[in-house]
Amino acid sequence: MKDSITREIFQKKLKIFLLKLTHFLITIVLFTCAWILFRYHGKPDLVVEGFRYNYFVVICYGIAVFFFNRTYNAYLLGYSRIRALVFAQILSQVFSAAILYLSVSIAWNHFDSPLVFAVLLALQFLYDILWSYLASRFYFRINPPRRTILIYRNPLDLKRFGSISGKPSERLYRIEKEIMYDGTFHDLQEQLEGYDAIFVAGVNSRCRNGILKYCQEQNLPGFFLPHVGDVIMQQAQHIKAFDSPILLLGRKVLNPEYALAKRAFDIFASALGLIVLSPILLITALAIKLYDGGPAIYKQVRLTKDGKQFKIWKFRSMRVDAEKDGVARLSTGDKDDRITPIGRIVRKCRLDELPQLWNILRGDMSVVGPRPERPEIAEQYYRTMPDFKLRLQVKAGLTGYAQIYGKYNTDPYEKLEFDLMYIKNMSVLTDLQLMFATFGILFNSESTKGVDAGAVTALDYEGNDEDNSQEDKIPVEVK
Repeated sequence: MKDSITREIFQKKLKIFLLKLTHFLITIVLFTCAWILFRYHGKPDLVVEGFRYNYFVVICYGIAVFFFNRTYNAYLLGYSRIRALVFAQILSQVFSAAILYLSVSIAWNHFDSPLVFAVLLALQFLYDILWSYLASRFYFRINPPRRTILIYRNPLDLKRFGSISGKPSERLYRIEKEIMYDGTFHDLQEQLEGYDAIFVAGVNSRCRNGILKYCQEQNLPGFFLPHVGDVIMQQAQHIKAFDSPILLLGRKVLNPEYALAKRAFDIFASALGLIVLSPILLITALAIKLYDGGPAIYKQVRLTKDGKQFKIWKFRSMRVDAEKDGVARLSTGDKDDRITPIGRIVRKCRLDELPQLWNILRGDMSVVGPRPERPEIAEQYYRTMPDFKLRLQVKAGLTGYAQIYGKYNTDPYEKLEFDLMYIKNMSVLTDLQLMFATFGILFNSESTKGVDAGAVTALDYEGNDEDNSQEDKIPVEVK
């Protein structure tokens, strides 16, 4: 029975893989045709000249598309809407084509008309729509809804887990039963029988371990809301020098070569950004200054690596007296009456963060890293969640996991988990992916949603120590 289920799952994965491979190969074929037209101006008798160079260009384009497809989750069938798939695919192709066009133009020392690539992208856009629609229909046809049970420890865990209602994944997992439970796995096991998938939010470690083993034994998909300790354990290094399997954990220390490459990239990216974006920076500063006569730049104390304080630079989007009561609070979003009309435009276009390129050039921040918190707000988080200091293992950044996969008002516990995931996966490739992935959220209004009206921070509940059991808590001391 289990062998047949495993075989069926493999066959489904193979079909989906071939579907994705087909889209990728046709994308390469379309580019190859456009490249031949671009290089030889529609003269087929010249195509044989320098043909090896054509191979090189096409391969480079394929690598670029593959990289950007992974960055933007362009093939996340079943969990992304069709429009999200199309947007991710066309964004990948635009970046890839632009990089190739600029590269060969610089190599040739002249810029030919890119019209052929514009036509390519238009055709590719139509193909992306067709493929995403048909592929999504096929995916849901071979993956009928699974009878799903949701187990959670308390209402907070249920809230943090979120809802699949109204999302494409609702067609994959039909939640038929919800249980608020925090007992033993033995008493829960009978209630799991007959379900095809299990969602777990919270519950104690022993019960959760039992569910993990049950999912593997029964070949069931299990979705688990992680604790901070889970994310930290993913950073463990396997040590083979002992007679027993040992995991080594410690504070994150960057490899010298990565630290050097990261700093060199920060300097290059921030300097280039300041030069290229200087007209936009100047116009934005003038607009803010002329509106109410106040300063264009707003400096605010933030925290970076090891709790070091620095002054972050931002374009001022609020009134000069926005915090006249002396209370540090997050924005409530579009409904915040402290935001000026110019400030709303600045925030909508994400221009308020651009002056931080200066902070990156100075070395206060990095392009990619945990977003820096204000000391006053961070202190409120520490009182109920000491683990929040774990974010300070590395330098603060302009963008990161929490900004790309979360929102402005993301729960601080989840923000910590996102940041720890980044710390675990830090690499040059990860930094590049996150940097480009940032472009994908510029058009997502949800990513700038503020905290609830009247709230000072995104921590909208008290007693976090109760909500996260002591066995999952990790005492932290930051020097």
